[in-house]
Amino acid sequence: MAANPNAAPAPPSDRTNHGMRVVVAWLVLSAIATPLVAVFVGHLIPPGNGSSQGTEQVFDNTLMLTVITPILCLLAVFFVYGLRSFHASSSGAVLDGPPLRGDSQIQILWIVGTSVIVLFLAGFGTFELLQNGAGGGQGPDPIAVPGGQKMQVQVIGQQWQFTYRYPSLGGIESNQLVLPADTDVELHVTSLDVIHSFWAYELGVKADANPGVDNVAYVKTKSPQVFHVRCAELCGLWHGYMYNNGRVVDSAQFHSWASQQEKLYAAIKPFMDKPEADGGAPFGHTYLPAPERRAG
Repeated sequence: MAANPNAAPAPPSDRTNHGMRVVVAWLVLSAIATPLVAVFVGHLIPPGNGSSQGTEQVFDNTLMLTVITPILCLLAVFFVYGLRSFHASSSGAVLDGPPLRGDSQIQILWIVGTSVIVLFLAGFGTFELLQNGAGGGQGPDPIAVPGGQKMQVQVIGQQWQFTYRYPSLGGIESNQLVLPADTDVELHVTSLDVIHSFWAYELGVKADANPGVDNVAYVKTKSPQVFHVRCAELCGLWHGYMYNNGRVVDSAQFHSWASQQEKLYAAIKPFMDKPEADGGAPFGHTYLPAPERRAG
């Protein structure tokens, strides 16, 4: 039978195993990129190693980035290979590989692979959050409580500064957070007015400061250093200026500083020791001043 001269020409056939090429290229790229990311990029991830919680956060972020690197490599190889292999040639012919639609093996592989990754990260993340408090505020009844003796510090947010009280040192106050090195610290974060967020960046600590709420966070300091404290919640006109530096110092330097603060605040200590109803402001886990007193 003679061929129909008006029939459309058959598309050029392509017997190349594109799937195998993509898999091989993906495996090679992943084998190179994944260890490079884990070794050379991981230690650059914030917040750093200023505390035990900060070190754990760096490890967690490094692990998650390492897990996601092969997925990013697969997407990069897939798109680059597709753009390189399936495009219009100079003759106008377009080669296309076999469709993946309806391929049950690929669908099952994708569902199983992504499910395993999500479940692993969920379990790993939960485990990491439950040890050492993870540096985040846990509300008035923390679930993850590190063992051992802890020094209490109250963090009081107000427009537009943080004030710190040390009940174990006689209730002294400071407008700068100073902590002893190698010490477990229990932070009680609250607010006098609006919602703030206490963020000690290099220590890996972040907790909302809500009026009337005792938001507890834990941190274990390491070696002496200077760290940055910022408000991480929009709290009004001067929110952007609500920041200062904190310090981790050795034990002897901390006790010397505490003695200086006690002398500095000696004049107002009688008022601090009074009940709040009598005009004092004793250490408390929450503060709810009356509106007229707050305005005054």
